[in-house]
Parts: sequence; structure tokens; C-alpha cells
Amino acid sequence: MKIRVIITGATGMVGEGVLLECLRDPNVERILLLGRKPSGYAHPKLRELLHPDFQQLAAVEADLAGYNACFYCAGVSSLGISQAEYERITYDTTLAVAQTLARLNPDMVFCYVTGAGTDGTERGRSHWARTKGRTENALLRLPFRAAYMFRPGFMRATPGQRNVLGLYKFVSWLYPIFRKLTTKYVSTMAEVGVAMLKAVQQGYSKPVLEVRDIVALAADKVSVN
Repeated sequence: MKIRVIITGATGMVGEGVLLECLRDPNVERILLLGRKPSGYAHPKLRELLHPDFQQLAAVEADLAGYNACFYCAGVSSLGISQAEYERITYDTTLAVAQTLARLNPDMVFCYVTGAGTDGTERGRSHWARTKGRTENALLRLPFRAAYMFRPGFMRATPGQRNVLGLYKFVSWLYPIFRKLTTKYVSTMAEVGVAMLKAVQQGYSKPVLEVRDIVALAADKVSVN
């Protein structure tokens, strides 16, 4: 299966890591980076679409058609912003993009990066976890061919990544210990990207992937649908 994928968030750690796996995979024939600023990457199968407002996509809809996958890696930390702003970015913006893509590309597989601890019940005490859970649930109701919610935890960056959070740089040397002691919460960035590609190509047995699901799918150690 040849993959034509739209990636958001390529100037962040997760989006960049996913992009690197897509560039490496021979089954990915076309990549469109939907973003607000240049990624700094150039490749024959890569194109960038810079657009200032993801909630207003009418002017660029023609550029968003013809794709069979979307890896939505854009997002923001809840630290330092109001609950209303967090909801606008996390829920409203994500749904605006996803609804447009579902209409333009009904055969699309949509992979959304949330995070370990997301509250799919939408009733927990943590605002960020409830908001992420509400976003996941809304995405799963859209008429995509399939949608998968990825909940990574601590990720070891891929060698050569430019956009790595400071905390991850500081504790990266502890990765082998984290991996051995806390397998529920630790993976590599490469495993996240590979698992997304495999979800598009072969599916997965459930729509929400925790860290262990991500690692297992990346390693082909699972039963898929």
C-alpha cells in the first residue's frame, strides 16, 4: 500500500520524529506538511503548505485532497495557558482540521497523538486529560476509514532530530533504565512513527493505543484487524 500522508506539527518533537520515519519508508510516496512555519526539511516526496489558521481551511482545501493518511502531531502543553485557550487549540482546531479532511478524503486513516493519561471518560479531575479525551472521542465519531488515538509517554528522540524538548535532552541518558523499569510509559520516537505507518497499512485491533500497543505494533508483535 502506497501512503500519501498529511502531517501536522512537524516543527515539534513528535511531528518531526514521525516525519523522519515517513521519509525513510519506501511505501510513503507523498508527504504534505501542514503547518504555520517552515520545517527546515527538503525531500523529493515532501511538500509544505504553510497556513496561518487551521480553523479556516477553505482557501487550501484543494491542496488537502488526495491523501489516505493524516498524522496529527500538532498540540500544545496546558502549562501557562488558560483552559479556554487549551480547549481552542486541542479540541476546536483539531476537529476543524479533521472534519475537513474526513469530507475531502473519506478513505483516510487518521492518527492523532494525545498522550499517556488521557481521560477517555471525560469525567476526571484533570482538565487537560478530559479535553484530550473529548477530542479523541469526537475524532472516533468522524467518517474516516479508520481513526487511531496514540497515547505515547516518555519517548527517546530519534538521532538527528532538531526539535527535542529540553527535558528529554537532559534525561535521555536514563532511557535504558526507564525502558527496563517502566515499559508502560516508555518508547522511542521511531516506534511511534513506525506504529502509525503500520496502523495505516494493516490496521490495529483497537482504536486507542497505549505505549505498550505502540511498541508492539511497531515490532509486529500483535494481532491486527
